[in-house]
Amino acid sequence: MAKPKTVTRSNKLGPEERSAALERLRTREVDVLVVGGGIVGAGAALDAVTRGLSVGLLEARDWASGTSSRSSKLVHGGIRYLEQLDFRLVREALIERGLLLQRIAPHLVKPVKFLYPLEKRFFERLHIGAGMLLYDLFSYSGGRPPGVPHHCHLSKRQVQKSIPSLADGALIGGLTYYDAQVDDARYVSSLVRTASFYGAHVASRVRVEGFVKVGQRVVGVKAHDLQTGERFEVRAKQVVNATGVWTDDTQRMVGERGTFKVRASKGVHLVVPRDRFQSTMGLLLRTEKSVLFVIPWGRHWLIGTTDTDWDLDKAHPAATAADIDYLLEHVNRVLRVPLTRDDVEGVYAGLRPLLAGESDQTSKLSREHIVAHTVPGLVVIAGGKWTTYRVMAKDAIDAAADALDGRVPASTTQDIPLLGAEGYQAAWNKRGKIARAFGVHKVRIEHLLNRYGTMTDELLDLIRADASLAEPLPGADDYIGAEVVYAASHEGALHLDDVLARRTRISIEAWDRGVEAAPVAARLMAGVLGWDDARTTLEIERYLERVAAERASQLQPDDASADRARLEAPDISLFE
Repeated sequence: MAKPKTVTRSNKLGPEERSAALERLRTREVDVLVVGGGIVGAGAALDAVTRGLSVGLLEARDWASGTSSRSSKLVHGGIRYLEQLDFRLVREALIERGLLLQRIAPHLVKPVKFLYPLEKRFFERLHIGAGMLLYDLFSYSGGRPPGVPHHCHLSKRQVQKSIPSLADGALIGGLTYYDAQVDDARYVSSLVRTASFYGAHVASRVRVEGFVKVGQRVVGVKAHDLQTGERFEVRAKQVVNATGVWTDDTQRMVGERGTFKVRASKGVHLVVPRDRFQSTMGLLLRTEKSVLFVIPWGRHWLIGTTDTDWDLDKAHPAATAADIDYLLEHVNRVLRVPLTRDDVEGVYAGLRPLLAGESDQTSKLSREHIVAHTVPGLVVIAGGKWTTYRVMAKDAIDAAADALDGRVPASTTQDIPLLGAEGYQAAWNKRGKIARAFGVHKVRIEHLLNRYGTMTDELLDLIRADASLAEPLPGADDYIGAEVVYAASHEGALHLDDVLARRTRISIEAWDRGVEAAPVAARLMAGVLGWDDARTTLEIERYLERVAAERASQLQPDDASADRARLEAPDISLFE
C-alpha cells in the first residue's frame, strides 16, 4: 500500500529536494517568491508558507552567505540605541530576544553575560544603571519573562575577581547585564529547512538575473541555476526582494528608481582563543565611534566590531590590517596583558544593510526597516537588524498578502519553533544517557544538541551506520565527520566552502582557517553529492585559494588594496 502524502515536505535539504523544488518552481506559479536567502528572506519564506501560501525561495549563493553569517552573533536589544532614545526599536528587539530564547530556538539561542565597565564615579553608575533598568523593563513588555537574569551592580573588587585579566586602573566598577548569542549561519540554515518542512520550495545557488513584467507589473523572475547552467523563469503573484546590501542592485533590474537607498557598513570581528585572557563574562567597551563587544564564543572570544562605509565588492568584504589594529588597540586599553596579531586565529568581515539618511557616518544611520511596494507585484524589505528578522519578515509578507486576491491569514511565526527545538530540553536532560548509549563523550553530545537540537538523532544514526564519522576533523576537533555528511545530505551544502565557513565555523575558529580539514571534509561531501576526483580536487583548491586571499587581504593597509587581494580567489561556480 502506498504511503500517504503528508501536508509537509521532508525536513531534508539534499540534492534531490533541491531538484524537486526547482522543478516545482519552473512549472507552476507560486503565491510568493522570496529573493534572498539571508535571515530576512528565510524568515519571510517561513512566514508566508505557514499562512497557507505557496512559496518559493531563491538564493544566489549559499544560505546566509552574506550579512547573515558575519554578524556579532548576538541576539540583543541594542544598549547603544537607548542613548539614541530609540525606545521602540529596543523594546521590539528585546521581545524578539525572549521569543527566540524560550520558544523558537532554545537549542541555538543562549543567554550571554556582559560587563559594562564604569570609569567615573557616581553619575556614570546612576546614568548607566537607569538605562539598564529600562532595558530590563522593556524585556518584560512582550507578556512573557525575558529568559535572562536582571542587571546587577558590581564594585571594583568584584569586577577584578570576575575578570582577572583587566588592567589595574582600567575601571572603578561595573554593571552586568544579559543578552543572547547565536550561531547566525546555523540559525539561517535551520530556518530555511523549517520553511521547506512546511512546504516552501527552496533552492540556493540560483541567481535572479532579471524580473518578468507584464506592463508595469512584476509577475516573476528570470533565474539562472549556477549548479547546472540552466536558465528559466519563475512565475509568482508577488515577489519579495529581501537581498539586504544588494537591494539597490536588485531594484535596478526592475528598471524603476528605488524609493530609498541602502548603504553598506563594514563590520570586522577578530577571533582569539579563550585562554588569552581570563574572564567569566563578556565585555562591552565604548569607543569614540560606537561600542566594542568582547563576546564569549565556545573556546574562543569574538572581538568586534568596526563601523565603516564600504562601496566595493559586496560578496567578499575584506578586513584590512588597519581594521585589525583598531580592534586590538581598543581592547588592549583595558587588558593587563595586551593581545597581539599572533593571538588572532580568525578574522571575518560583514556588511550591515543600513537605510541611507542625511548623515555621512554609517554609525548614525538607521537600524529601522522599511517595507515598500515599489512597483505592482514587487515588495521590498530593507534595513533592520538580525534580532528583529521575524518582525521584518512578517511586515514584508503582510504587504504581499494585502495585494493578493482573497483573505490571507495573519502571521503565526511567533508560535512556530525551528526544527530541532521541540523536545530540546528533554534531550538535554538525558544527554548523559545518550552519550553512554552511543559510546560518545558527553561533551560531544552537548555540542551536537546545541547545534542541531533534537535533530541530533539523525547525526547519531549516521555514526551508528559508520563509526568513523564520530572522529573529529583534523585541525578542527570541535567538529566531527558526521556533521560534514549531514550538511550535504540534510542542510543544503553544495560546496566545501558552505560547510567550512557556514554549516561549521572552521574557517574562523581553526588556526589554519580549515586548510587541514578541507581534504577530509571534501571527500566526505563527495560521497553524498557524487563528486568525482576532479571535482573534489577543484573544491579543495578553491577553498585553499579563499584562505590565502583572505590572509593576504588582512595584511593590506586600506579597503581598496584589501578588496583586490580578496578577489584574487575566484568563487566556486560551475556555470556562470
